[in-house]
Amino acid sequence: MIRRCFVGLILVAGLGLLLPSAVLGQATKTKARQKKPAVRSSTTTPLPRKDKWWVDRHEAMNARVKQGNADLLFIGDSITQGWEGAGKEVWKEFYGHRNAVNLGIGGDQTQHVLWRLEHGNLDGISPKLAVVMIGTNNAAGYPPEEIAAGIEAIVKTLRAKVPQIKILLLGIFPRGATPEDRLRQVNQKTNTLAAKLADGKQVVYLDIGKAFLQPDGTLTKEIMPDLLHLSPKGYRLWAEAIEPEVAKVLGKK
Repeated sequence: MIRRCFVGLILVAGLGLLLPSAVLGQATKTKARQKKPAVRSSTTTPLPRKDKWWVDRHEAMNARVKQGNADLLFIGDSITQGWEGAGKEVWKEFYGHRNAVNLGIGGDQTQHVLWRLEHGNLDGISPKLAVVMIGTNNAAGYPPEEIAAGIEAIVKTLRAKVPQIKILLLGIFPRGATPEDRLRQVNQKTNTLAAKLADGKQVVYLDIGKAFLQPDGTLTKEIMPDLLHLSPKGYRLWAEAIEPEVAKVLGKK
């Protein structure tokens, strides 16, 4: 009888030790299941990036703007920033004498551009023309409707902060090797929506995507070495394609 009671006590004690572990394990699994997904930022809500290099470039652009003489703005992401790299010589030829300012930062999405425009990129200047090409970095995580809304917010911000400015809104450039590329298709759908922002006067929409493509719609590495960013030849195609619209505002080069 005493032995049975002793064995019973051992079993109860063992269960007492095991139960907390089991409950804890179940609680951990439940907590993991209940973990909320990361909140996705809105394409229309201004948002800064925290990388030091990004902050440094933003501040450098603001310093350039404070110098004045900013008649022409190029606003965008790494493709726009690339005017300082692969497009450097073409920039000198087409824009070196036109008081042009490069407001492109690699990796930027619409919400990052909005934040920059609200925090110094437009302060104290009265540019005549802004060339805007943005949205391809949103393509992987947002539907066309939301990307187009972000582009619309940028256009509205430009018009609110610089009422007299003319805006040359470019369709997002094609990307990927073929027309079947998923992100290219997102960009194309976004372009269809963004085109509606044009009023033919202050906002002109221009899709120059075909200038970069072969007749069958394919994209070669001669134009975009990584099928996203432009080569020197690609930047020349860009400059030549928009020159008629730029000349209407700034005069012939």
